[in-house]
Amino acid sequence: MALDDRGVTFRWKDYREHGRTRYKTMTVATAEFMRRFLLHVLPSGFHRIRHYGLLANANRKTHIATARELLHQPAPIVAADPAAVHPATGSVRPTFVCQHCGAPMLVIETFARAQHIRGPPPSPSPP
Repeated sequence: MALDDRGVTFRWKDYREHGRTRYKTMTVATAEFMRRFLLHVLPSGFHRIRHYGLLANANRKTHIATARELLHQPAPIVAADPAAVHPATGSVRPTFVCQHCGAPMLVIETFARAQHIRGPPPSPSPP
């Protein structure tokens, strides 16, 4: 937006805000602006790949399990959250609680996530 003796003034987007306060301006020294800007520049020969590799979200659990198996490492044991343990009985509180009566709800079955729909379903053709 501006460059003067004080430094470089630029606009940036605050993703935590909504509405008029989402876009903000900031003035920083020229050297600091260049440092921040160059953090986004890749060295020559590199390509920016956002979701790729072992920790890509699509198969993250499978890939990590395979890596643990190849490295002969057991899966970490997840300890119960201290906030979820009832202080009087020492038992773990249920994750899902009925909103109406407060009774614990049991998971009977889980469903795999369906594929994303790419478009509206085709309309039936007339006979």
